Amino acid sequence: MATATEIERKFLVAEMPDLAAAKAVEIRQGYVTRPEDSIDVRLRQKGESYFLTIKSGSGMVRGEHESEISRDAFETLWPAASGTVDKVRWTGKLEDGSVFELDVFSGDLAPLVVVEVEFDSVEAAHAFVPPAWFGPDVSGDKAYSNKVMAFRDRPAG
Repeated sequence: MATATEIERKFLVAEMPDLAAAKAVEIRQGYVTRPEDSIDVRLRQKGESYFLTIKSGSGMVRGEHESEISRDAFETLWPAASGTVDKVRWTGKLEDGSVFELDVFSGDLAPLVVVEVEFDSVEAAHAFVPPAWFGPDVSGDKAYSNKVMAFRDRPAG
């Protein structure tokens, strides 16, 4: 089980970048908990891998506990997920060497596109200067959390 503190910033995408060097994977995720719950319990299929994740806290710094599970376990638990999100995640590197994850949502959330960057420290997160193709910072906006979006239509903006 991976246990970590997740420090990330999330942005809308002002202009799609060149993704030629990025890698894409389809993601299907569902939430067992509801948006008003104090923790997130998420199931995620990422390509041919399956995960159960528990997240706590809110905003830029959150606790995260993730375990890889079998496909059978995923399929057994999936019916308990009442809110779902489908997206393609593009992972690549920025000029400064930081890794970005660009999510292109499908279904009711299309054409929403967001990009996230994870950091080793809060100081690094605050010092980060986003490239020109990044749009507004929505890190603290709960309307753009995957859990909230899984239970309703795309946020305005």
